[in-house]
Amino acid sequence: MINIHGVNALYKFEMARTFRTLAQSIVSPVLSTSLYFVVFGSAIGSRMSEVDGVPYGAFLVPGLIMLSILTESIANASFGIYFPRFIGTIYEVLSAPMSPLEIVIGYVGAATSKSLLIGVIILATASLFVPLEIRHPWVMLLFLTLTSLSFSLFGFIIGIWADSFEKLQVIPLLIITPLTFLGGSFYSISMLPPLWQTLTLFNPVVYLVSGFRWSFYEIADVNVGVSLAMTLLFLLICCVILYWVFKTGYRLKK
Repeated sequence: MINIHGVNALYKFEMARTFRTLAQSIVSPVLSTSLYFVVFGSAIGSRMSEVDGVPYGAFLVPGLIMLSILTESIANASFGIYFPRFIGTIYEVLSAPMSPLEIVIGYVGAATSKSLLIGVIILATASLFVPLEIRHPWVMLLFLTLTSLSFSLFGFIIGIWADSFEKLQVIPLLIITPLTFLGGSFYSISMLPPLWQTLTLFNPVVYLVSGFRWSFYEIADVNVGVSLAMTLLFLLICCVILYWVFKTGYRLKK
């Protein structure tokens, strides 16, 4: 049986922290994404009317949502577990009658919820700028949820691995952000030379953005089935790593 009360307590605590810092947690990423949309949509959109038959402003929306979801999922989950480790309260959580699975559900569930909330708000905000068409809303929700969950798990792993605030930012800033910008968020990889198109397929973010964009407009750089499979594979890898972390007590009990 899952300790519902313990999971609920962790979840509520993390969600309460979000609403205590509303400007930083919600308003800031939404405002930043809106500025991306205005700047890129106006500056580039005036020179590029359509991409694969879709107005450039509308084409940007799925990529911008993915950009925010990835960064916020990692940030929320990594800080959520790192701060208790930093101040020592993680030992109270570990000594509570909760299994590793329940601890992960509490922390990662809250981070995933925050990311989903941000994604929905950005989607609503984008609809004020351009007319949107979501041809496959259930597929859109599936990719949104899987991406939020996967990268919240990834952020949780980073939060356990990091032993300083500097390390907490290394992977998101030096790896995730460049991969996101090079993952077709602002363009179709079909615009690239053949060699770069091939190299881009080694970027996992391409599959996330492509599958998510397909749910809107039925256009994709990669087959939607392949995108879904890659997303599930990343989710599985994160789950296996977390299983190892709790089994060995890596940086939790040492």
